[in-house]
Amino acid sequence: MLIAKDSAVTIHFQLANTQGKVLEKSQQPLAYLHGGYGNIFPKIEAALEGQAAGYQVTVDLGPDDAFGHFDPALQQVIPKTQFPPGVKVGGQLEGRDEQGNARAFTVVKIKGSEVHLDGNHPLAGQDLRFSCQVIEVRSASEEEIAHGHVHGAHGHQH
Repeated sequence: MLIAKDSAVTIHFQLANTQGKVLEKSQQPLAYLHGGYGNIFPKIEAALEGQAAGYQVTVDLGPDDAFGHFDPALQQVIPKTQFPPGVKVGGQLEGRDEQGNARAFTVVKIKGSEVHLDGNHPLAGQDLRFSCQVIEVRSASEEEIAHGHVHGAHGHQH
């Protein structure tokens, strides 16, 4: 079967920077619903379109293709008094950006009475290299299509 809209695609992948440093590697296969559901970056979907199990590809992703450009406006400094006790560097919380949209923020530094937050994805602004091998391709179920993601092994569980 070839990868097309409404295919459940299972891959093994590796994400590296353009210097070759591996940033993430799948330990278990990853399943996604192909066809514009937002489960995987569009440039990767385009590279996999029409391919079959066994296909391997490496795709270079610029910031516009992956996690976006670094936005200094997503960095905030908040008084430590606005946080519960035990706030730690590396902790994440949901907050609002300047437009009022919900966004995940990471505590990047605690300095005295200030907590420094960053709402950028940790890989924002980076050029990346995504390599993958297609393990399996099957038709997605009606339920998977309705939900917009793959269910079952290596997919989303309900």
